[in-house]
Amino acid sequence: MTRSALVVGAGGAAAKRLCELLLKDGSWSVLGIVRRSRSSSDGVTYRCVDLLDPDSCARALSDCTGITHIFYAARAKHAETGVEDVDENVAMLRNVLDAVEPTAQELQHVHLVQGTKYYGMHLGPFPTPAREDDARHMPPNFYYDQQGLLIERKQGRNWNWSASRPNFICDFAPERARNVITVTGAYAAISAELGLPLDFPGPQLAFDTLHEVTDASLLARAIRFIATTPTCANQAFNVTNGDVFRWRTLWPRIASYFGCELGIVRPLKLAEWMRDKQPIWERIVRRHGLHPLPLEEVADWSFGDFLWSQCYDVISQTTKLHNAGFYEVVDTLPMFIRQLSCYSEAGILPKLAELPFSANARLSQPGP
Repeated sequence: MTRSALVVGAGGAAAKRLCELLLKDGSWSVLGIVRRSRSSSDGVTYRCVDLLDPDSCARALSDCTGITHIFYAARAKHAETGVEDVDENVAMLRNVLDAVEPTAQELQHVHLVQGTKYYGMHLGPFPTPAREDDARHMPPNFYYDQQGLLIERKQGRNWNWSASRPNFICDFAPERARNVITVTGAYAAISAELGLPLDFPGPQLAFDTLHEVTDASLLARAIRFIATTPTCANQAFNVTNGDVFRWRTLWPRIASYFGCELGIVRPLKLAEWMRDKQPIWERIVRRHGLHPLPLEEVADWSFGDFLWSQCYDVISQTTKLHNAGFYEVVDTLPMFIRQLSCYSEAGILPKLAELPFSANARLSQPGP
């Protein structure tokens, strides 16, 4: 082993594939910091740490003398819109640095996973495609404070920092209900079970505007590249699939996968409308022999409302990352179908009698 990674938030959307990638690389050892206790497996050693408790961090990380890279992907809590806690998020990062820096004499790099909320995408329309040096929105935004902390701490030290800014992260992650793939899949499966066409549950503008996502495995490869490429030091980089899509073009393929006819644009507040759908989900589970997971553990409907409410383009420019030497892209449409298939094969989502798919399919228009 020539490098030793401390992955903070190792059970989250941004870090799970990173841990796998580093271990597969063969030149890394990986220590994962998680919120809830889990058994060490697949070569990753996990430690359960309360990142808000400086003493807990110090006890858990005092022996991390060989750490060369910190990958920080933890978060105090998710708030889909509005302000996320700045003080807690900054304190968590500071506590990790305070615990590791005094003993990790070989520390080379600290990487911070941020997101498109850096540009204010959660607040409303913003300049697109977003560039890494765009003007910030009016604070608070905990990403700004965390990045400021790294810049300040780096002064006079031998390590460098970097940051990645993905959009919505897509992955096969059965442990997470806050997931584009399972929210989409569960909504479509319930529509199919009720014999309904697949309506788009957001506004017409959200249906027609341009969006993008980030495949978790692509993000992992980009993070490794950024954190180990000297010319990327002390900078931030947008990381997305490299293409854009409209839900208008993706929706017919999703409907086809679940055997649904195409519906109309019908805005719904899913957090309200899906509240009574547990009995229907149980019917789906029985019919298709799925794992008996509660619907709330499969799909976070508040996240779905946020996902399908954006009536403006959400696009980040990735030229900077490409110019640095990372050229990988992911085709979003096959990615969606591939990840939905993973959930079907795992017995979490059904795969219904797929209807013939036409690339020219369009949603039917609502009647007068």
